[in-house]
Amino acid sequence: MEIVVTGRHTQVKQRFRDVVETKMNRVTAIAPDAQRAQVVLSHEGNPRQADTAKRVEITVVAGRTIVRAEASSGDEFSALDIAMDKLTLRLRRMRDRRKDHRRGYEQIVDEGAVEVPETEAAEEPEAPVNNSAADAVAGDLGPGESVEVKVGDTPIVIRRKLHIAEPMTIDEALYEMELIGHDFFLFVNKETNRPSVVYHRHGWSYGVFEIDTPENVAKEK
Repeated sequence: MEIVVTGRHTQVKQRFRDVVETKMNRVTAIAPDAQRAQVVLSHEGNPRQADTAKRVEITVVAGRTIVRAEASSGDEFSALDIAMDKLTLRLRRMRDRRKDHRRGYEQIVDEGAVEVPETEAAEEPEAPVNNSAADAVAGDLGPGESVEVKVGDTPIVIRRKLHIAEPMTIDEALYEMELIGHDFFLFVNKETNRPSVVYHRHGWSYGVFEIDTPENVAKEK
């Protein structure tokens, strides 16, 4: 398995790289088909956030499934341990579900885009920055293409990206949401062909939003 360790606003020490290499044996033991692991270590410079100054994000590509976990702590090794615990739990869920259903899932959607492992900045070109807010929501984009625009003189930046996703059932969407560790998941409902969102409510309770136009709803009546 290829292991890539990068840093954001911090230098990655060799000791941390060595510990990551060792701990990744847990990943290959659970998911032998894991092809790549991306570990990103970042540092928060605000002294008020010293207890969570170090953040570790782990993304694993196993077959055609992507599993993510992240955690923050006062030092990078504690953050790595917490993130690894979350990751291995999700990998076990993925393995058990594959056994139960004898099938896998092709894609993970995170806020409308495929969750792909972050790579070195040189590997992914910067999205073009436009001059008007209309450019962020108008115009044609190809799959994987993105556009960014800054709103006036504010620090707000709108980023738009197009992803082509295969429709899935609500059960599949809940499963994908658990794998990436988010509270919501955007997908196209296979049964209704509508853009939909599943989300955590409380405990083991979930909700589903579906979106449609008045014209389409009227046609169905």
